[in-house]
Amino acid sequence: MGLENTRVEVQRGAIVVDAHSQTTESSIYAVGDCTDRINLTPVAINEGRVFADVHYDGKRRVMSHENVPSAVFTTPEVATVGMTEGEAIEKYGEVAIRVYRSRFRPMYYTLPKLEEKTLMKLIVHVQTDKVLGAHMVGDGAAEIMQGVAIAVKMGATKADFDATVGIHPSSAEEFVTMR
Repeated sequence: MGLENTRVEVQRGAIVVDAHSQTTESSIYAVGDCTDRINLTPVAINEGRVFADVHYDGKRRVMSHENVPSAVFTTPEVATVGMTEGEAIEKYGEVAIRVYRSRFRPMYYTLPKLEEKTLMKLIVHVQTDKVLGAHMVGDGAAEIMQGVAIAVKMGATKADFDATVGIHPSSAEEFVTMR
């Protein structure tokens, strides 16, 4: 690409950018996997949209790389958003977080007596009651986590989750009934 002929900084194979995707060469910007921020297609798409909004539509905004949901499309699916339990303990200390867990057999598997299980976890900051992370292993994890990600991104508290009426019988209902 000829980056060696510019002032663009590369560290560990990634192009270094600031919060506005600008490199150390003021006229060169980079988004997506080449920056090694979060290597997910929707992140790259959003970084590109933010760049276009700022530079072509005159909007003032910055892409937030916090609380980006992700999923692994295995059987069963795995999906997550926000901090893991380990990250929360590292940042706040073990006594400052509370972990809510649910392990159950979804209704879909109850009648045919299949032993498929679903696991869910909420990581909550005790002092603020803010949900720091949500994690799920089970059918539809990606679809469910997309909705949960909105709540986490908005700073929802455990009390907000508790005050939400669940759709019964659904696996997603577990996120609002964990006690």
